[in-house]
Amino acid sequence: MTEAAGGNTFAETGAPSEQAPSPYAPGAARPQQAQRPMAPIVPSQNIAGRALIFVIAIMTFLSCLTLGAVTLVRGAAATWEGQISREATIQIKPADGLDMEQALKSAQEIALRFKGVTGASIVDREATARLLEPWLGKGLDIDELPVPRLVVVTIDTAHPPDFAAMRDLIKAQIPSASLDDHRSWVDRLIAMAHMTVTIGVTVLALMLSATVLSVVFATRGAMAGNGHIIEVLHFVGADARFIASEFRGHFLTMGLKGAAAGGIGAIIVFLVFAWLSARNMATPQADQAAALFGNFSIDSSGYAGVALIVLVIAGLTAATSHFTVVRYLADIEAHQPER
Repeated sequence: MTEAAGGNTFAETGAPSEQAPSPYAPGAARPQQAQRPMAPIVPSQNIAGRALIFVIAIMTFLSCLTLGAVTLVRGAAATWEGQISREATIQIKPADGLDMEQALKSAQEIALRFKGVTGASIVDREATARLLEPWLGKGLDIDELPVPRLVVVTIDTAHPPDFAAMRDLIKAQIPSASLDDHRSWVDRLIAMAHMTVTIGVTVLALMLSATVLSVVFATRGAMAGNGHIIEVLHFVGADARFIASEFRGHFLTMGLKGAAAGGIGAIIVFLVFAWLSARNMATPQADQAAALFGNFSIDSSGYAGVALIVLVIAGLTAATSHFTVVRYLADIEAHQPER
């Protein structure tokens, strides 16, 4: 048999023809073909994904602000309770023929006689005028008005004095004087503080619930845009756990981005308020605000709570995507025709 069309054919012996010689020398390294980088199974950026990050950031920001407010109120209430329970007040009203300065000194001496009193200080004229400045303005002459004068009594909370005996002795020597041990105020303050914290915790729970619902619906909306990817992966034989893990990791990253942005924004707001409060501390209005709410700064537990909210929301986003994928695959299997 002869060669035809310039091509080698089987010889009469049936052996194949020799192959073309390799252009590379024996033992020489052959250049490897460049491999294309592996593209992610889930698209890294799309409109639904950016919307989900934005929703998570907003809800995390609001939740962290609510948590900071609860922490601030709780700390302020504890400060109020501690300050009020450590002090009692002797109030002396002006009266005809009363030597106010002498009456203040007498009240101070009477208070210091009792066991359980650690100190007694007279609120001077300047301090009294400063206390009334937010309501009556600057340049107040307290001698022109019937302004009561105060003696602040510091007590030992572990061994308080006999307030009834102290009240009777002060009233006997200074008829226009009265002793306020702040017990009624402490009881009211404790009730108000507990109610305020309860309301704050309830609001925080509602905010977290709204965050959960927002994340669930936003995550499902984002997952709906990637349904064709799930179907393709499923029909080519990818395992359900593999598909769910890919989407879970992708949405966990998105949740961390959005939650971290919202948490950082809330922390910045807390720091700005604390800076403004410290800057305006010398004004009477700031003094009154600080007396009610402290210095508008949250403690370490507040920042730890912000970090916890960030992690919870990120984990919630990942878990929602996981269960959504699993349910989506289950629906595909349920509607797939039997072969």
